[in-house]
Amino acid sequence: MIIGQETSFDESEVFELYDSVGWGPWTRDIARVCRALVNSHLVLAARDESGRLLGLARTVSDGEMVCYVQELLVDKGVQGQGIGRRLLEDLMERYAHCRYFLLTTDHESTREGAANHAFYRRLGLIEHHEQELSAFGRRVEGS
Repeated sequence: MIIGQETSFDESEVFELYDSVGWGPWTRDIARVCRALVNSHLVLAARDESGRLLGLARTVSDGEMVCYVQELLVDKGVQGQGIGRRLLEDLMERYAHCRYFLLTTDHESTREGAANHAFYRRLGLIEHHEQELSAFGRRVEGS
């Protein structure tokens, strides 16, 4: 597996990855997703030896104080092989100097949430309330 920074994106390849994990709101406008990827602070892609996209992670950051991991996803067919771990560990190392390293995931009571929470905890991340912090956001449409 090869992990590297990418700055241009093929819509069909990106669609296939996001579709494999059921991210319908993203796949409805894949051109918009690709524009978001291009405008991100950093996008890391994991590819196999043949060049097939296996996963990606993208950040929104000022590069100094705050790093927000906007997306971390791995093709459903290759999950559990350490790809997400390697992507996230790479980001954690690159942004170790930032005071805040944040991400949002499904609540642990949801189908995907329990596994996501366990994964992030294994990598040393903790929830905001455990640090006497809170996070706020605008209500997501469809929630």
